[in-house]
Amino acid sequence: MKSKYLLVDKEMLPECYLKVMDAKELILSGKAKDVSEASKMVGIARSTYYKYKDYVFAPNADTECRKAVISFSLYHKSGLLSEVLNVLSGTGANILTITQNLPVNQRANVVISMDVSHVSGDIYALLDLIGKIDGVTSTKLLAIE
Repeated sequence: MKSKYLLVDKEMLPECYLKVMDAKELILSGKAKDVSEASKMVGIARSTYYKYKDYVFAPNADTECRKAVISFSLYHKSGLLSEVLNVLSGTGANILTITQNLPVNQRANVVISMDVSHVSGDIYALLDLIGKIDGVTSTKLLAIE
């Protein structure tokens, strides 16, 4: 198995994952003002929400994501971010925003949002490509839409 991600019928998942998704939706829709309120409304602990919120995603209606937000850490080396951007561009991703923190201990954290509707392959293969660049560490999918 190449990808560490799976598509699973929600009927097979523990109830806490579904409740985390419900809480995320309550927050996004404005029906809950914060994580505490959303957690209470769906009947889970805040710690459960925080434990799983970055690992459970729901596909949109046609199961095709259009936007993705990824994060990664990279060494403070000239041209490294440019190399990442070239890889993303080469796959068909369209960069929407880039946020890069100042390097601390020779590493900088980067968050990129992008339109992935024209990416050949899946988002997880894209994360693997970025992770293989020398100097890039800890790639993570933060959100997909």
